[in-house]
Amino acid sequence: MRLSFYGVRGSIPAPGPEYIKYGGNTACAHVRLNNGTDIILDAGTGIRNLGQELIKTTTDIHLLLTHNHWDHIQGFPFFAPIYQPDRNIFITPGLTSFDENDAVLQQMTGSYFPVHHQTLQSNIVIQEIASDIDSWEINGATITRLKMNHPGSGSSYVIEADGAKVAYITDNELYPPYKKETDFLDWVLFAMNADIVVHDAQYMLSDMPAKSGWGHSVAEEAVKLALACRAKRLALYSHDPTRTDADIAEVETHCQEVIEIAEDDLRVFAAAEGMSIDL
Repeated sequence: MRLSFYGVRGSIPAPGPEYIKYGGNTACAHVRLNNGTDIILDAGTGIRNLGQELIKTTTDIHLLLTHNHWDHIQGFPFFAPIYQPDRNIFITPGLTSFDENDAVLQQMTGSYFPVHHQTLQSNIVIQEIASDIDSWEINGATITRLKMNHPGSGSSYVIEADGAKVAYITDNELYPPYKKETDFLDWVLFAMNADIVVHDAQYMLSDMPAKSGWGHSVAEEAVKLALACRAKRLALYSHDPTRTDADIAEVETHCQEVIEIAEDDLRVFAAAEGMSIDL
């Protein structure tokens, strides 16, 4: 299994020379299984670059969406395979608190976008998996989901295949001021013994309490979760659009210092566009 990052920002793209090292595109990660299966996590602006690679193939594409906030679906209209005749694209929507499973397509309607989704030549299937189903299979991979703590909710995912486990938990507020969808201990069980946890780390303690309730976690909280679930690696994700490369490097260093104090061998790093990890 290979995990690759194509977009690592939260909220809105961050262009400019101060955002080159980690990248400015919004959420999109790609998992390729050893059998060639393509699983995409989120369709932020980073999915455009991924599409330029996948357009060279004709195999099925499986897109898992966490939720429908714009930074997680806004790249979909620019995803080249959706214009590819007879390309099969299976989309699993997140468990949001409003029944809007086709929001990723509805943004390509009316005055929102010049190309209507009904004119696309690919075969797009919205897979509405019943809310009481927590786990299913995709070509030899076991997919497990859990509701995230975020305004409007949504889904986090674990992908297990090829002897590896990836936990993708973005836009998740571990300690929200509102009623939790999922408790910290449930997150620990969800990501237990993961080879890598990709977790929201958009804020620092200095951002609080002003941004409490906005649906994102403090970086130190992500470290705490990764330590508790005995993960091998932690990828800090959903970087705040105001944080420059230098700012993110400071967050990364701070989290590494926290782990040193804990005397643990957890490896932590800030996710960056173009980064690939073989698991």
